[in-house]
Amino acid sequence: MILISACLIGMNCKYDGGNNYRDTLLDLVKSGKAIPICPEQLGGLKTPRYPSEIKTINGKKYVFNKKNEDVTEEFVRGAEEVLKLAKELNVDKVILQSRSPSCGVGKIYSGNFDRELIDGNGITAQMLIDNNIEVIDVEDYINLKR
Repeated sequence: MILISACLIGMNCKYDGGNNYRDTLLDLVKSGKAIPICPEQLGGLKTPRYPSEIKTINGKKYVFNKKNEDVTEEFVRGAEEVLKLAKELNVDKVILQSRSPSCGVGKIYSGNFDRELIDGNGITAQMLIDNNIEVIDVEDYINLKR
């Protein structure tokens, strides 16, 4: 079984109320091979919501939205829910949306809302990695399938 960022199959759960639809991923859900998840909604955040980015302060990661509100608790709660689901379903792989403060794999935004990318993982991606669950960025997944 695979988990997929829900925005990738056309669910309007992105921070701005939109999605990042990829038809090849919707086919995985339709065929019963994948289940969509949105860590931010699972953590209790509304859609739409202010964009958020990860900041490291004194060696600890926090998530702040563009209004400088600390939403770390919601991001962690959502990551914990995804991890719980992944373990219960014996998930093999999780395909995640690029650059997201929840789902980003390998690259995330800098935390300064300047569109600059830095090395790092989103809160959910890192929690899954720390628990030995394979995560893959959607762009990498699509490139592998070509």
